[in-house]
Amino acid sequence: MPLFRRNHGNGSPSGGPPRPPAAAAGRVPDVAPGDDPSDWRSYGSVAVDYRRVLEPRTDPPAAALVELLGLSRGTRVLDVGTGTGAAARAAARAAGASGLVVGVDPSVAMLEQAAGRGDPAPRFAAAEVIDLPFRDGAFGAVTACFVLSHFTRYQTALFDTLRVIVPGGRLGIANWGPGDDEFTQTWDSVAEEYAEHEILADARQRAMPWHDFFTDADRTRDALHEAGLREIRVEKREFHYQLSLEDYLDGREATPSGRFLRQMLGDEMWPSFRERARAVFRERFPARFNDFRDVVLAVGVKPQQ
Repeated sequence: MPLFRRNHGNGSPSGGPPRPPAAAAGRVPDVAPGDDPSDWRSYGSVAVDYRRVLEPRTDPPAAALVELLGLSRGTRVLDVGTGTGAAARAAARAAGASGLVVGVDPSVAMLEQAAGRGDPAPRFAAAEVIDLPFRDGAFGAVTACFVLSHFTRYQTALFDTLRVIVPGGRLGIANWGPGDDEFTQTWDSVAEEYAEHEILADARQRAMPWHDFFTDADRTRDALHEAGLREIRVEKREFHYQLSLEDYLDGREATPSGRFLRQMLGDEMWPSFRERARAVFRERFPARFNDFRDVVLAVGVKPQQ
């Protein structure tokens, strides 16, 4: 099979038009992509699959983060990068009918999967984490689950996030811990049969430049402190998932690396990759298996002015 190799010029790995210098240097715009079908970083094309196979994995960490925040009834909460609304629904349960929970995300397709769920149901709006459409101090708490790693400058996202928190309010963030397990290694080994390691590493860097940074609890604490938060509490927790092989692979295909591979390989070669991945996983793993993932949870307080 053809192996996609890195273009050492200014072309894109997928053979498309040349990337601008910022992208070639492994940087992505401050604003996360919404539903642009030509941008593999967009979640719009995988929103239904995300809800089905990835949301069950984000639900438990989101609930744990909301618990760590200690939300009281009547709190106004903003969930940034809400996706299909896992943290927003957890926050709405904690804030109750007297509270107000709003989830924002640039992907309308993801918001369609979030809308109308939960009791009480959160409200949702299409908006970027950068330049949030809310007044200063509009919320008593903000949650950000698995989103800060996507920005070129997470500091910019934190700045505007803190702007909308009332003094004395709290910010809670969740990020995946290191995930180099046998399942990840197997997925990567199959992917590297179709594309060079450097191409795949570059794609991950472009999609989530700060993923590795936020897997570390100490670096997470430092980032929140530098942003101006105090009374910071950081915990690393392990979550246990029971998955079918098919759901695991469907979930992998919905991640940035999977979306990149699908766009790069195109309709002609993508089915070949999917068949190969399933064949290798069936050889190595049972139809259902246990997966364990670490998540770094952090909560900080915006100081009183």
